[in-house]
Amino acid sequence: MVLVFTNEKCIGCNKCIHACSCIGANVFAVREGQNRIEVDAERCIACGACFDVCEHNARDFNDDTEQFFDDLKRGSKISILVAPALKANYPDRYSNILGALKKMGVNRMISVSFGADITTWGYLNYIKEYHFTGGISQPCPAVVGYIERYIPQLIPNLFPVQSPLMCAAIYAKKYMGITDKLAFIGPCIAKKMEIDDPNNEHYVSYNITFQHLMDYLKKHNIKGEACTDEIEYGLGSIYPLPGGLKENVQWFLGDDILVRQMEGEKRMYHYLEQNKEIIANHRAKYLFVDALNCESGCIYGTGIESSKAKDDNNFNHLFEIKIASKKDGIKSAWSKKLTPAQRLKRLNKQFSKLNLNEFLRKYTDRSGKCQYKIPNHTELNHIFLEMGKRKEEERKINCSCCGYDTCYDMAIAIYNKFSHRDNCIYYIKKQVEQQYKKTLEQAEDIKKQKADLLKAVEKINDEFSGLYQSVDQMSKGNDANAAETSGISEEMQVVSDFCKNLENSIVEISQLLQELNTNNEEVVSIASQTNLLALNASIEATRAGEAGKGFSAVASFIKELADKSKKTVIESSQSQCKIEGAILEIQQDAQKLIEIINKINDRTHSLATSTEEIADSVTSIIEVSEVIKNKLRMLTN
Repeated sequence: MVLVFTNEKCIGCNKCIHACSCIGANVFAVREGQNRIEVDAERCIACGACFDVCEHNARDFNDDTEQFFDDLKRGSKISILVAPALKANYPDRYSNILGALKKMGVNRMISVSFGADITTWGYLNYIKEYHFTGGISQPCPAVVGYIERYIPQLIPNLFPVQSPLMCAAIYAKKYMGITDKLAFIGPCIAKKMEIDDPNNEHYVSYNITFQHLMDYLKKHNIKGEACTDEIEYGLGSIYPLPGGLKENVQWFLGDDILVRQMEGEKRMYHYLEQNKEIIANHRAKYLFVDALNCESGCIYGTGIESSKAKDDNNFNHLFEIKIASKKDGIKSAWSKKLTPAQRLKRLNKQFSKLNLNEFLRKYTDRSGKCQYKIPNHTELNHIFLEMGKRKEEERKINCSCCGYDTCYDMAIAIYNKFSHRDNCIYYIKKQVEQQYKKTLEQAEDIKKQKADLLKAVEKINDEFSGLYQSVDQMSKGNDANAAETSGISEEMQVVSDFCKNLENSIVEISQLLQELNTNNEEVVSIASQTNLLALNASIEATRAGEAGKGFSAVASFIKELADKSKKTVIESSQSQCKIEGAILEIQQDAQKLIEIINKINDRTHSLATSTEEIADSVTSIIEVSEVIKNKLRMLTN
């Protein structure tokens, strides 16, 4: 089972890498374009450091809660081992929680506090029998997991005495004869590793964390009557406190005994790394190291409800349990009135039937799957060059943004494929700077191109303005032409009618001129006759002498009148010839005008039709122009 895993909320902030003491347990990855920090189950010790620092709730964990309740429903016989931290976290609900589990079918209920008393007994006797000093306590499975994976040389320094949980399980199986499956209800995610460890012979079948247990009871509305756990216990109930084991040992050996107390997800593992040679070579001056993964002890374990992690009353409740565990009488190993030596004697008597060897365990070197390589100078230089770190000072920035304390550690992580150069903020910064510079250059080019484009667009816009104006004038002119065409047609009709009337008038004039010609001929004839008469009268007047003088004057006057008439007729004839010539030309021009008018009428009709087509075309021109202009506007925005 994978214990700790990354859920969909991860944003790849690297806090978990920085908090984790296990190099390679948190691996930088990119999934669907999103930076993520994945968990390597082989390297993870379920210390819970990533849960503490992740503000995005991107880490989750598995336990056996669902399987436990499913098996209960199917009728499996299961008894539970209850961590003392449950009573500290839920002092007012503790008995009802046990009652709810009893209602669900749980058989027996044993407090692990009793198993802690056995662990204390085992430590004291193992130290005495094997002169085992300078060792490391092992109730914390995360500590055991770290040493097995990352400092295997300290495995011989781990106390081989079982944890309170396993001591309680072994006692229940071997000394109480319980055949039920055993389930542990505790505050620790990492206990699953201890439970599943083949070295522990599968005494326990289920690890149920407080968080998942309470979630399940709430979700399914499971409640029960008050119920109590079995077996009386002593100071084992304070094991969840930091230094709980230390205080138990000093209770029996005295306060002069030096026990090195160390806890904290980062601090404790750093301490082991820094002091591994001293511890491995048995040069430590203390009796042993009381090592816990969680800074506040198991009371605030990795698998408790988040709301409980902020409730300092838990310490108060556990302190009250501690006070109650110290008895007033003198018969108990937990008596306040006895000396440490007397208490130890009483403790050994209480557990005199126990076989120490049955409560011992072995450990496994798991470092093979957790090894990582150190790059040589050439390989290291190549990694730094790929990260854009050419100068020595660039290789010692040590900003820790990648999650690693130093650039050197980051290079090692990259070399072992735990991380990638893209997770280095300096590398990204240089990439951004280069890209920014390139972008500026491109921006200048774009700016120039845009300026040219704007000029072109401006020119086109001007041309469009001219086009709009021309089209508008064309439209207006077309409308005017349409009106003018109609007017021209009407005017042409008037001209046509005028030409026809003119032609008729010319015909009439020709007829009048013909009549005038006839009249002139008659006048000329009369004038000739008058001249002849005047001549005869003149001859007769001459013959008459003095008597014919008056007649002679009349004859002279008549002759003058005849001559004038004849002259007038001649002049009239000459004018008539001119008029007839002009009329002929007018007739010819009138005919041409009529032909032109007919052609104009035909063209005017065609123009009217074209005007309609022009109007449609103008509308299309305007629409297309608007589309083009809008696209140009979008192009320049």
